[in-house]
Amino acid sequence: MAYWLMKSEPDCFSIDDLAKRPNQISGWDGVRNYQVRNMFRDEMRIGDRAFFYHSSCAEPGVVGVMRIVSNAYPDPTQFDPKADHYDPKSTRENPRWLQVDVQFERKLDKPVTLATLRAHEAQLKGMLVLARGSRLSVTPVRPEHWDYVLKLAGE
Repeated sequence: MAYWLMKSEPDCFSIDDLAKRPNQISGWDGVRNYQVRNMFRDEMRIGDRAFFYHSSCAEPGVVGVMRIVSNAYPDPTQFDPKADHYDPKSTRENPRWLQVDVQFERKLDKPVTLATLRAHEAQLKGMLVLARGSRLSVTPVRPEHWDYVLKLAGE
């Protein structure tokens, strides 16, 4: 099993939105970065777990845990001219963008804010969300970092 951190802006799609979906499952769509697309395709597997991270908000940080419940498949928003993430260069025969399905597991009782993560940077050395200039919306998380973040959340 691998661990991930997946960022979403809460006014676009929040942990609460995921919890309200049928079967608490949603496609993680709209990713338009080749490195992340390749992670979806080549590295992410059913059963992997991911932190749900609220970004671009007053208190960014880890707010919950979810499970990867599908292999990568073409992101349907790339084909829809009305969608925010439409890509006119992508075709059904040759899709450029992928997504995976995620399932809500739980909200953290105590979110772990970016400020808290930064305060523990020595213990989280190498955690990509803390890297200066890192803008990836999906990053791998080492098992020891996974455990430490859950400890910070009081689990």
